[in-house]
Amino acid sequence: MSKILVLNGPNLGRLGVRQPEIYGTQNLVDLERRLRAELPTGYELELRQTDDEAELVGWLHEAVDTQANVVLNPAAFTHYSYALRDAVAMVTESGQTVIEVHISNPHAREQFRHNSVISAVATGVIAGFGFDSYSLALKHICQ
Repeated sequence: MSKILVLNGPNLGRLGVRQPEIYGTQNLVDLERRLRAELPTGYELELRQTDDEAELVGWLHEAVDTQANVVLNPAAFTHYSYALRDAVAMVTESGQTVIEVHISNPHAREQFRHNSVISAVATGVIAGFGFDSYSLALKHICQ
């Protein structure tokens, strides 16, 4: 069975109540329910969220060790975490897929959000489609 880790960074545990005009009114439970409904047979999905950079890096190391593909919303870590960038590179260099996702379009927001240190080492990037960003990433991994 192929494993897919859906990893979410800081403040995404507040989905549904944090800036609903940007992030919508659904939360991570809703996202997990949706992704599980879309998951083809033969795949295992684990959705996780942390506000801790070290924990997120550890999960990416786990992806290398277990050969899991990853859907990653690095949230604020997108813009400055070189530790996370290096961990993502380890996953892709091991032959696994990492798709960077964003609920909103960072390029349509504040200037500091326009730069991603993750994108250059991710397999691909999907942004600006709400929870559909995750669905599109999942669909790509499962093709």
